[in-house]
Amino acid sequence: MPTSPALGHRPSRIRRQAGLVAAVAAVLLAAACGGATGESESASGDSDLPLVYGAFATPLEEPWDGAIHAALEEAAAEGTIQYKHVDDLSTSDAMERALRDIAANEKPDAIIGDAFAAEEAVRKVAAEFPDIPFAFGSGEKPVEPNMSVFDNWLQDPAYLAGMLAGGLTESDTIGVVGAMPIPEVNRIVNAFVLGVKETNPDATVKVSFINSFFDPAAAKQAAQAHVSAGADVLFAERDGVIAAAEEADIPVVGMMVDQEEESPEHVVTSLIWNVRPTVDAVVAQTKEGPEAVDLGKYSFMNAGGSSIAEINDDIVGGVPDDLAAKVEEKRAAIEDGSFETPVDESAPAKSIAVASK
Repeated sequence: MPTSPALGHRPSRIRRQAGLVAAVAAVLLAAACGGATGESESASGDSDLPLVYGAFATPLEEPWDGAIHAALEEAAAEGTIQYKHVDDLSTSDAMERALRDIAANEKPDAIIGDAFAAEEAVRKVAAEFPDIPFAFGSGEKPVEPNMSVFDNWLQDPAYLAGMLAGGLTESDTIGVVGAMPIPEVNRIVNAFVLGVKETNPDATVKVSFINSFFDPAAAKQAAQAHVSAGADVLFAERDGVIAAAEEADIPVVGMMVDQEEESPEHVVTSLIWNVRPTVDAVVAQTKEGPEAVDLGKYSFMNAGGSSIAEINDDIVGGVPDDLAAKVEEKRAAIEDGSFETPVDESAPAKSIAVASK
């Protein structure tokens, strides 16, 4: 599996390109499913390639589903799969109707999506079509014979980002805005806090949850509350926080994809979820037959499934060379196995004195 690139410092004002070749999606209203559908042409135009269908609960601008979509578009552009998708399936009923329609009428070779808000619906339809591999982001277990699960195991880049945040704060107060205190969010926040401790044991991390996977206005408001409480570095686990950091003119850590372009003078790095190893594992099932497996290992940094974006020296205040060097040293230790980021899925406190962790 590939490993993430060395971090280092970038040349001034030169921006790293995303690295994904996205095929153009034709978007139209899908009245039957309640979402927007699109189709990505494969690079080879080969109709014999396996058809993989994406089914997403949120709009694709939400970074979690957007990361899955980007990996599927990359696979299509490279001629590995044919790819179609539908997004904004915001209720269990909408998800169930869409999945049943896709499975019965499109007859895809695999279906990939997220099930966190519709676990019962996804598992119900998967059981009705046992010959189709289903692979869904989920906090639950796989189900025989064809329901595989995955998740964004981003504790490794979260730890590295926490190290950066701890070294950048001058007020010793850092603000985190997350979706909700569920295991898959908690382990990211807790790893971030441990990273802060490594570079700044005097820091306090303020944590708030918006109880939604996609509510940019609420996330921005929560971030502004942290700024008012003294935070001078933010972690945008949810969309909306970067806008608050820009207004406050302070550094911020992005999430899921490299979000530097959203605010080049404020986004110091981002946790990056590379879903391509997970996608490749699902594509293998289209050839070898469906399985019911936990695909979580494909999101670990040492499997190439996650990384931290290149450190952006151009943020307000800059990034000290020694801090960047410490982060790079830890990244190498994670990848060679000499350091293993602790996984703590307990709910974090609202205010954490990191010395106590």
